[in-house]
Amino acid sequence: MHFSTRRTVRFADCDPAGIVFFPHYMVMLNTVVEEWFDDGLRIPYADLIGARRTGLPSVRLEVDFTAISRHGDVLTQQVGLDRLGRSSLTLRHEFLGAAAAGAPGDSQGLELRLRARQVLVCTSLVTHKPQALPDDLRAALLPYLNHPPSESPA
Repeated sequence: MHFSTRRTVRFADCDPAGIVFFPHYMVMLNTVVEEWFDDGLRIPYADLIGARRTGLPSVRLEVDFTAISRHGDVLTQQVGLDRLGRSSLTLRHEFLGAAAAGAPGDSQGLELRLRARQVLVCTSLVTHKPQALPDDLRAALLPYLNHPPSESPA
């Protein structure tokens, strides 16, 4: 299972060549994670960071840019869970956009624009040390897991 949302590429996302400036994709990755927590997991990200003082910083990020995105393109942003450890989670992101004329696309006419693998670690925002994922968060994440939970602590 994955969470999916759509986003229009804005002028502010683009460089002088008229395509998404790659650091803006990192902002988009963070935004889709927040939307997933808010709308998919039903755990408000702002509460997690604020009242609960629980952080989820990125500790690893691998990104493949497979096709360009331009101002006005509508991207389908998907995030899924590949691994769930004691204190970490590994996310898989795919951003899809309408396939250009003559370009191969999927059954919906979408082509892959970006694929990313992101590792987040649960931390206390008081001590800034790793901590176990909260039970309610772990329970909300499990339906999104593509593989059985890891038995080894992370």
